[in-house]
Amino acid sequence: MQVAPTVTSVPGQYWSWRQQPIYYVKAGQDLQRPPLLLIHGFGASTDHWKKNVIGLSQHFEVWAIDLLGFGRSGKPDWEYSGDLWRDQLHEFITEVIGRPAVLAGNSLGGYAALCVASQRPESAAGLILINSAGPFTDLQGTTKPDPIRKVMGEVVTTLFRQDWASFLLFQYIKQKSVIRKTLEKVYLDQSAITDQLVEDIYRPSCDIGAEKVFASVFRTPQGEKVDVLLNQLTKPLLMLWGEGDPWINARERGEKFRSYHPRLTEYYLNAGHCPHDEVPDQVNELILNWVTDVANHT
Repeated sequence: MQVAPTVTSVPGQYWSWRQQPIYYVKAGQDLQRPPLLLIHGFGASTDHWKKNVIGLSQHFEVWAIDLLGFGRSGKPDWEYSGDLWRDQLHEFITEVIGRPAVLAGNSLGGYAALCVASQRPESAAGLILINSAGPFTDLQGTTKPDPIRKVMGEVVTTLFRQDWASFLLFQYIKQKSVIRKTLEKVYLDQSAITDQLVEDIYRPSCDIGAEKVFASVFRTPQGEKVDVLLNQLTKPLLMLWGEGDPWINARERGEKFRSYHPRLTEYYLNAGHCPHDEVPDQVNELILNWVTDVANHT
């Protein structure tokens, strides 16, 4: 089996936000193009962008940040939501980066990036969504929910609002063997699943407060719907989809994004849920070409 080469992380530093430590990394320098801000998905961190920070910093001023509750950032017992992360990212761009950035987010990080670009447009020079998460409004009412699944969903959600149940579930899913099995389901290229990747996801789960962040997923009301945010969006949008993502139907979801925001550029890649980590060279090249093109037309 091919062994993926080890990629070293760029050393990071901390910024204090609402009296909480926020970890970030910075690499490269380019004043001709807007800076890039990379935002990880649920359970991940700046470590998940190693290959992109190294590759893109040859062409950009690249920043990556740990959302509050994840990675090396603080994990207070707060209510976690798209609004909280939106404000964190907006204030980071304002106070630390100092000029509008192109936000690139994977999964949950994509939803947080969309919240910034739509609701705090002064911070965004553009938006890149990579297998982006977030709920849509079913405006047409064409999908009829399965009543059994609906009841089971309510039972499970109610159950995991209990501290003991969410704690037990968290203890289970944070095991390295379970992390590896989950990655094996969502990555097409199994050689990209290294011991280091598993360790990078496992390590923050041992921090004090990590289980409370996990529990908040079941307790926090959903944020603004994706279609509402897309209707507010005035910034250029690039969408990258790993077609082998078992968690979402990429083509179907891409069509939904396009129906609300037709002025977007999109590419479908032979990868799973995290194409930036699985096929980083392809993703880096697409980002470079798109941002350069956008910068030349603004």
